[in-house]
Order: sequence, then structure tokens, then C-alpha cells
Amino acid sequence: MPQDRAPRGPRAGGGGSSRGGGEGRPSRGRPDSAPRGDGPSRGGGGKPRSNDGKPRSSSDGKSRSGGDSRSGAPAGRGPRRSGDSSREFSRPRRDDRRDDRRRPDEDRSESQAKYDGPPIPEEITGRELDRSIAAQLKSLPDKLALRVARHLVAAGELIEAEPRTAYEHTLAARARASRLAVVREAVGEAAYAAGEYAEALAELKAAKRMNGAQDYVAIIADCERALGRPDRALAVVKNAPKDKLAPALLAELTIVEAGARRDRGELDAALRTLELAPLMSKARDAWVARLRYAYADALVQAERPQDALTWFHRADAVDAERATDAAARATEVERSLEA
Repeated sequence: MPQDRAPRGPRAGGGGSSRGGGEGRPSRGRPDSAPRGDGPSRGGGGKPRSNDGKPRSSSDGKSRSGGDSRSGAPAGRGPRRSGDSSREFSRPRRDDRRDDRRRPDEDRSESQAKYDGPPIPEEITGRELDRSIAAQLKSLPDKLALRVARHLVAAGELIEAEPRTAYEHTLAARARASRLAVVREAVGEAAYAAGEYAEALAELKAAKRMNGAQDYVAIIADCERALGRPDRALAVVKNAPKDKLAPALLAELTIVEAGARRDRGELDAALRTLELAPLMSKARDAWVARLRYAYADALVQAERPQDALTWFHRADAVDAERATDAAARATEVERSLEA
């Protein structure tokens, strides 16, 4: 995946954490060309995606063998009668089959494994889930809602360290509750974090159709970018209801737009896009650091190292959450200037 893209994932227990800033993708946590961060930052609570539940396989993985050719006995004939030594068993003896038995894990089909999902730590009860998200699970039977909640909580806790496992947890939740937008969103978030951009795009679009929310518009645009379709990314940005977006989400959308411009080789347009954003905002939120970082990164590409150094320092100054690696990038630029 491009350096400037950072994936996201379902929030632990429904909470969201946005990491660093980047040139053009909603931050799942890192800024544009630094820790992959021109991706949108996560927003929205644990949510899963499509590929509805897959039924368990009824096969037990055991196969019977046919008759023995030496006796001429047809396949399927039962065992020899007592005292009849001229015929072989048409089936292997029980003790002969023992070594051929497969462990239960090996018998599970791929769809069954996806349905079961990874093991859920015992300490996760499901009650850790954010109340607003838990409320959306009330349409499910109690036991089913609890199982889905536990998978969503596990996904949120693993999204940063083990995005692939988090993604598998959301698939298990989706297998049980694919008609809930909150679950589809969780799958989209985790898929984005795991680098499954086509799946993330499909799931987040599905969730948007179901609930009309705009929380993931920046990630949707960034997925288009990750799939090598900057024109579609720009179309998503253009059609977004910018007047209704919160400052943090609007900043992420701007970062993605600038990234798409860079993908198209339009560096000057990318710089203008970022210069029209509130780079000098007095807020000390993570989105300000990401926005400044994205601008500094674009300046590096434009071969304006002195300006880039200034903006990396400005990004670091407001980056209390360490959403970016602005300090490291500043040191890198300083060394290049001294060389």
C-alpha cells in the first residue's frame, strides 16, 4: 500500500481513535507519506460488513472406502461374517481408521471458520461496547447480540496491533448480523485497517445506504485512491456534504483530496488544496497535526525542504497524541539540508 495511506479499524468497544495525518487518506492513523497516514482517521463505532453468515458444514470429514478388488466384492458391502476368512472388510477396520481421523480444526470448512471467527478472550464480556452501538444490537436475540458484541469489542482492541485478526472478528459478527449498519461499518473499518480496500469500500457503502451516515466519506474516498482510482476519489470528495461535516472529518477529506491530486501528478493543485485548509487553526487536535503534516510532506515532494521543515515542526508542536512522525521527518529534512 502506498506510504501515505493509513488503514483504520473498528473502534474498541465502539470508540474511535484517529492516528496520524497524511497526505490523502482518511487517517486510520498515520499521515501521508509518513507512517501511512494520508488516510482518514477512524470515526464511527465497531461495525461489520457483508458476506452474510456462512452456515456450518455438516460434513464430518470422514469418507468410506469401497470394496476390495481381490475378493471381487462391490463397494459398500458390509463386513465379513464370522468365520468367513475369504472376504476382506469393505470398510477399514476401526483401528486402521484411527490414524486417518482429522482433527476438528482441519474438518472445518473455510466458511465455517469465518463464521466462528477467532477465539474471543474470556475477559471480553461484550459489555465494554459503547452504549450507542450496543443499543443497535437490541434487535437481536440476547445470546446472539452478546456474541456479536464480544466480536466487535475484540476487533476494536486488536485493530491497531493485529488488524487482520480484528478483521476476522468483524467477519464473524457480520455472519450473525449482516443487516445491521453498525456491523457493516465495523467490517469496513477493519477491512480498511487490514488493507482490504475493495472489501472496505463495499462495506462502508452498504452501511451508508442503510443509515445515511457520512462518517466514513473520507475513508470511502481513500479506498478509491488505494484501488488506483484517484478520479473516483475526487468525485466522492466533490459530492460530500462539506457544510455538514465536523472539522476533523473535513480535514481528513481534504487530506485525501490532496493525496488524490498527487496521485494524478497534480502537485500544485495538491498544495493549493491544503493551503486553503485551516492549517493555522489554534486547535490542538490530532486533525490539525495531520493536516500540517500532509502539507509538509507535499512540500518535500515539491522540493521545498526549508518550508517543509517549518511545517513539520508546526505539526509536531500540536501533535500531543503523537498521531504523526513529524519530529522524525523534521530531523530527516534537517540532515538533508546540512548535507
